Amino acid sequence: MSTLSKILTVTTAAIAFGGAASVLASPASAAARDGKCDSGEFCYYYNSNNQGSVSDFTGSVANYGTSQPSCYDFKGPGNGKGQCIKNNAASVWNRSSKTVRVYYNSNYGGAYQDFKPGAKGNLNATLKNQNASHEFAPSSRVNMSYALYKASGGRVTCGFDGYTSTPGRHEGIDIARSIGSDVHALVAGEIIYIARGSTGGGGLSTISIYNSSLNKTVIYLHTAPLSSLRVGQKIKRGQVIADESWRGISSKSAAHTHVEMRPGRQTHAAKSVNDPHLDNPNPTSFWHSQGYNVR
Repeated sequence: MSTLSKILTVTTAAIAFGGAASVLASPASAAARDGKCDSGEFCYYYNSNNQGSVSDFTGSVANYGTSQPSCYDFKGPGNGKGQCIKNNAASVWNRSSKTVRVYYNSNYGGAYQDFKPGAKGNLNATLKNQNASHEFAPSSRVNMSYALYKASGGRVTCGFDGYTSTPGRHEGIDIARSIGSDVHALVAGEIIYIARGSTGGGGLSTISIYNSSLNKTVIYLHTAPLSSLRVGQKIKRGQVIADESWRGISSKSAAHTHVEMRPGRQTHAAKSVNDPHLDNPNPTSFWHSQGYNVR
């Protein structure tokens, strides 16, 4: 056989084999989402008590989508078939070998509920018909946006060095939920400075909590500090320290809590504008060390 003939023969065989593999792969992929809750899958049910149409998964999904034809939908027979699963699931069955976490928000944020391997049951009152993402084998870290407010969590509105349309830079992380929401301390320590401020563009409020073992200060801006807070007071991780407000912010609709980590003992936040130098290091590794995802 000539060299050319050998090449053509091998190429033809490879194409034929590849074509066969492609044909076989399609049903296998489809089987992963066929509306049946098979072994190894995590499954949503449209109704409570594992009733109604099923939507089955073999991996994490950060955003289900909200409309057809692109959303993840219920595929099995029964009530809800064809509907998008986002904010429509009532119960689950975890037939995988990993813990699966269901989240209130997309991108693995907000309140959540864990289901261990083999677990079957209803979503709790917070998550029933309020499911936006799920994660296989979730990290033991908690999202900052949840830990700051608890309840159903909040959302990060501006990250470290996140401003792009104003002069200067952003040396903290802005997290928002709603005015009046409880604000919890993310790290334990001693209050070394309080400024209560006032609503509107002037009167910035500040709570500075210093942790001597870490030699770090965590500073909270724009909140309404509790009237009982005093300089020198010891604060526990998770303790309520303020209500979300808009002190020092000109727009009520932009209310949020600015959380800033500063090295050493610091009473005030770094300046946010008209300063080309970053005084604070990127805080991501610090927050990870404290058990938080920066989201």
